[in-house]
This record gives sequence, structure tokens and C-alpha cells, in this order.
Amino acid sequence: MDGSTATPTPERRTYRIVGMHCAGCVGSVERSLNAVDGVEASVSLPAESATLTLARDVGFEELAAAVEGAGYEIEPIADVDRGEAERSRLAEAEARSREARKTMWTAWALTVPAMVWMLPEMIAGVRWPSPLVFDLGVTVLGAAVLLGPGGPTLRSAWRSARGRTPNMDVLIALGAGVSVLTGAWAVLHVLGFAPMIMNFAPVGAMIAAIHLTGRYVEAKARGRSSSAIQALLSLEAPMARVEREGAQLEIPTRDVAVGDVMIIRPGEKIPTDGVVLDGRSAVDESLATGESIPVEKEPGSSVLGSTVNHSGALRVRATGVGEDTFLSNVIRLVEEAQASKVPIQEFADRVTAIFVPVILVVALAAFAGWFVVPGVFTEAARWASGFIPWVNPELGRLSLALYAAVAVLVIACPCALGLATPTALMVGTGLGATRGVLIRDGAAVQTLDRADTLVFDKTGTLTRGQPRVVEVLVPAGPTSADAEARLLAFAAAVEDASEHPLARAVVEEARGRGIPFSRASGVEARVGMGIVGEVEGQRVSVGSARLLREEGIPEEDVAEVERRFRDAARTIAWVAAGGRLLGAIAIADPVKEDARETLLELSRRGFRTVMLTGDHEAVAAAVAEHLGIDDFRAGLLPADKVDAVRQLRAHGRTVAFVGDGINDAPALKAADVGIAVGTGTDIAIEAADVTLVQGDLRSVLRATKLARATFRKIRENLFWAYVYNVVAIPVAFLGLLHPVLAEAAMALSSISVVTNANRLRRARL
Repeated sequence: MDGSTATPTPERRTYRIVGMHCAGCVGSVERSLNAVDGVEASVSLPAESATLTLARDVGFEELAAAVEGAGYEIEPIADVDRGEAERSRLAEAEARSREARKTMWTAWALTVPAMVWMLPEMIAGVRWPSPLVFDLGVTVLGAAVLLGPGGPTLRSAWRSARGRTPNMDVLIALGAGVSVLTGAWAVLHVLGFAPMIMNFAPVGAMIAAIHLTGRYVEAKARGRSSSAIQALLSLEAPMARVEREGAQLEIPTRDVAVGDVMIIRPGEKIPTDGVVLDGRSAVDESLATGESIPVEKEPGSSVLGSTVNHSGALRVRATGVGEDTFLSNVIRLVEEAQASKVPIQEFADRVTAIFVPVILVVALAAFAGWFVVPGVFTEAARWASGFIPWVNPELGRLSLALYAAVAVLVIACPCALGLATPTALMVGTGLGATRGVLIRDGAAVQTLDRADTLVFDKTGTLTRGQPRVVEVLVPAGPTSADAEARLLAFAAAVEDASEHPLARAVVEEARGRGIPFSRASGVEARVGMGIVGEVEGQRVSVGSARLLREEGIPEEDVAEVERRFRDAARTIAWVAAGGRLLGAIAIADPVKEDARETLLELSRRGFRTVMLTGDHEAVAAAVAEHLGIDDFRAGLLPADKVDAVRQLRAHGRTVAFVGDGINDAPALKAADVGIAVGTGTDIAIEAADVTLVQGDLRSVLRATKLARATFRKIRENLFWAYVYNVVAIPVAFLGLLHPVLAEAAMALSSISVVTNANRLRRARL
């Protein structure tokens, strides 16, 4: 015993976060959760969730205390399938949207009278019907807006300030609150108890009303960002027809159990994942693949839940229900991607973390500057008043100071910065999910956007992965049927223990010829070389020439047979038994129909293409030449593929690796971004950052287009969000921006960022 202990595997949990509506909220929740020992949190505003990586067992009460201390609520996600959970979240979001709409209209119902009442004073300087009634009336209306519809904003501001994590609501509450308080001051002035001040109470009402309008519009726009998942969920079949105890029953799809036999008639949706037992039909799988052409299904074919059966009746045995269905996995991947952080977002997060405290200082500086040294600013105000109608340098010193401070408070908002990346990522990952491109991690989008080298595995990725035997050769003299049959019988006996595509080709060839073969014993796979086993008392080896050399087969025997293979694009499986060479089997794996066209298009788009394969040099060279691949490396073991990827990265290349097999998993992890062909193994898919539902190579092109389109939107959003704040804050500081226009501009900045992200849905992939 060495006394060492195994490091526990970190646990991942996802929780719903209630009450977030800006980047400051996200930062507050993240900081509070990360302050809990053993917790690493990633919070998503669009998904309204927190994904936690736990290094120890953390109780929900401890997490709730941290989140509630920051002024928000945390809720466990119900133990239901992801489809149900997502539908519940969308229903809650829709309810909040309706409530936001109601709150918005209530705010405007109180604000419009205050605005109309203010017009005579603005136009003619008349406070109708008297100064006292005017000041008292507009102040009451402003206070009603702030304390009524604006109440949640005030409470959120108080909770975040009390928790020392001030969010955007603090800025709005201060800006609108100070404006309304000027109304109370103005009333005291009329009564003779205070010096004169401009009554900004109607401005406070408008600030609150515009803020609530922006919240509502933003919520609607963010809802559209989830439209891809909503579309998938809407396709689910609510009911299923199953065979139980000799009868056909209609039951809710959620009650279908693994093993149930479902009856699907033409035109009906397939309730859940399964395998066809009887019948033939064409099934529309566009929800999974993005392709509109139906896929032919027959006994033994796999089908996906929510796809549409077209032409024939099918009997299907359910193989996946609830969390184990394809659709649930799609939702899981999309949720994980939306909750993850793109590296470029880190800078935006650092800015938003200090944004509100900095703006509070800037607003205080604006007030102090205008109040203490007004002469420094009034010259600029007089100059601007000639062409900016709302600039009035003749107001009192206190009024001008409050005017500038309120404008700074309400113009500065980190929302646009916080929404720029996650909203574009949400739209992009949702769009990809409907087009057969599943992105596991948001960072993969940024990495794939800057990738310059695409590395492909050959078998099953560039080729069909369904090789077949095309020739059998034996060493001595003209080939004989008996010698070929003996060779195939020995080879099939050993290969029958393997699931490798080349092994299955040999077994199928023997069965197709009607050649009987016995069961091998002591079968041992030699990674990257072949397989050995005991057949009828003889040691049999099937694999590469390297394997035969290790087994002591003379190289001259191998060379004599090798000369007789004319087509270099064939893979040779050597067969030896009892210490001597029996012959060789030539196996061909045709390239996929779309491979050449896709690779040429990728090259035209600036990617360098590389092929890695365990096959021998001649086969690799022939395939690379046919497909127009820039470079290839052959005869590689899984570890060699990893080394090849690392070498490319060491030379400054950003590498995306595309593969489908178990032996591709290490290379998928070693690459900057791993892309798994969805028709491959579960291990490869789990190791990848991006999964292509279809096996065709066009999906690789689609994934690169999606990454570049998504990241282009992220860059656009961040650029405009930064420019807006850099330009607007100094203008407000100089007193040249009306507080109402400042609040409108702030709301529009967030709405424009979300709207721009939603334009991504029109991207052509």
C-alpha cells in the first residue's frame, strides 16, 4: 500500500436561477457561488441557469444561502426528462414575459399623464393650474410609477446593494429615485422650505417606464433565441400506440418503457427512440439532421423519437425513453453549450464585474464637478444649447449637477456587454441543433472559428466505414478455391471476435461464400496491428505485415504475395497459421460520395487538410490523391495520431480533428477542437466538442460555417456594446444627454444586441 487516495471525480449539477436580467446579475451570482468552498460555477443569463462543478459534496442549503445573499433565488431542476424540464422553463419564461408586458403598460398609464402635464411647463413655462398643484401632481405620478411597476427594480437594487454586489438595477433605482425626489424638493420650495430646484419627477417616471419597456422587449427577443429548441419540443408525439398483453393501447409518450413495441402508422410521429422490428417505410429525420430527404427504414434500422413516419406502417421496439432519447441528448448538449463561456467573454466579464461601482463613482464625480466648479462645464453647455434643444445652461447649479449625474447613471449599463456573447451563442447552438451540428462547449465555437487545419481520420470518416473483400490471394501458384476457403475459414474464426469494420468484412465474406468456420479461443487484439487467436490447435494471426514479422513469418513470403496486388487503394489483411503464411485478403473501403467535393470546398475556404490513418502508405496515398488532401500520415497507432496532432499544434496550427472511432478519442481530446461524426462510436462522441449527427462530410463544412457566423455576431455585438458605452458616458458627463434619452439609448443597446444575435437564424449553412 502506498497510502495514495484516488481523486474524486468532480460532480456536475445544474440549477435554475430566478431574478437575473443583466450581466451584473450574472456576475453577482457567479461570484457568490464561486465563494463557496469546492464550487466552480458558470452562469448563463439566456438559459437562466447555473452549471456547477463540485469538488466536494455541497448541500443545496449552502448554495441557496450564497445565491439568496446576492439577492436572487436558486431552484433545483425537477427530476424529469429534459424535454419536460425545457418545456417548464419556456412556460415560466412566457409567464414572466406576460407579466413584464402588464407591468410595462401600467407604468406607461401613469407616465403619459405626467408627460402631458409637463408639456405646458416645457413649452411656455406655465405650471398649470398652479405651481404647487403641478409639482405635487407630477411628483405623485412619478412616485407611483417608481413604487408600483418599478417596485421589483427597487427591491432588486436593494438586495444587490445589501449583498455588496450592485447590479444594473442600482443605477436605474438611483437615477429614477433621485429624479422623483427632486419633485418632493420642488414641492418644499413652493412651500418656502427649500431652495429652488428643477422638478425632474416626470423624467424619473419616464426612466422607469422606458426601462420596463426595454425589459419586456428584451425578454421577448431572448425568448426567440430559444426558438430552435422550442421547435424541436413542439415536434414531440404526445401519445404512443403500444402492444401490451395482446392489445393495442394509446398511452402518453412519457409512459412508454424500454422494450415496449410501438405501432406507428403512415403520417404519424415516432414516439421515442427505437429499432424497427417489422415493416418498411421512409422516415423524415430533418429535425435531427437538417436534411429534408426521408431515410429508408427496414427491420433492424434505428429510428429517432419525434421523427415522422411517411409511407408504411412500422413496428418499433423502444430502446430509449426519457433522458436516454436523442432529443433529450440534443437538449442536454445545447444547454451545456449555452451555460459555458466563450474565452472572449472573459474580458467582458471582468469589465461588468467592476462596471456598476465605477459608474457610481463617475456619476458622483459628474455631480461634484457641475456643483463645485460649474464654470468648467457651462461653456460647453452654452455652445451645445445652440443645436441641442434639451441643453439648458440657465438652470440652477444643483439642477445641472443632478441632470448630469442622473444621465450618467441611466446611460451606463453592462447589459449589452453581458448579452453580446451568450445570446449569440444561444442562437448559434440552437440553429446547429436543428441542422445536425451539436456543440457541447461554447469555447469550441471560438476555437473552430480560428481553426486553420482540419485533420481527418480515414476509415468511417472520409470513407464509408463499411469495407468489403475484393480479392483473396494465396502464395503458391495459381489460386485455388480450397486454399482460399481455408484462408477465409481461419481468418473469419479469429475476426469473428472483433467488431472492427475490416474484421466484419472478412466474416461477411466467409458467410457469403458459405464457408463454415469454428470459434477461435485465446483471441488477443494487437492495437494498430491486428488480431491473433487459437484455431483448431494452430496459432492464427490476421493483420498487418508488422504483425506477421512479430509472429516470425519470413518477409520474403509477404513480399511475394504483396507484388500481386495492383490496386494501392486496398487494405491488405495478412493471414498466417501455424507459423506459415496462408495468404492475404484485399479489402476496399470506398470514399463517401460527398468527400471530395467537401474537402475541395474546405481548401477553398482556407483550411489546410490532413489525413491520419492506421492503413498502409499506398492506400493512404491513393485516398489522399483522390480527395485532394494536402498532407497525410499512414501506419499510425492511436498514440501516433495524438503525436501528429500535437506536432501540428506545436507548429502554430489551430487544429480541428474529425473522427468517428474508439481509437480516435485520444486525438479528439488532443486537438484544439474535436469533431465526432455522429454515426461513429459513443466514446468518440463523448470525447468531442462538436458532434455531427449525420455521417456525411458536408456537416463538417456546415459546422465551420456555423462557428464563423456565430463568432462574427459575437464580435459585432461586443464592438457595438463597447462603442456605445465609450461614446455615451462622456456625453452624459458633460450634461449634453437628456436622462430620458439616456435611458432610451441604454434600453435600445440591449435590444439591438439581442436582435442582432437573432439575425443569425437566417444564416445559410
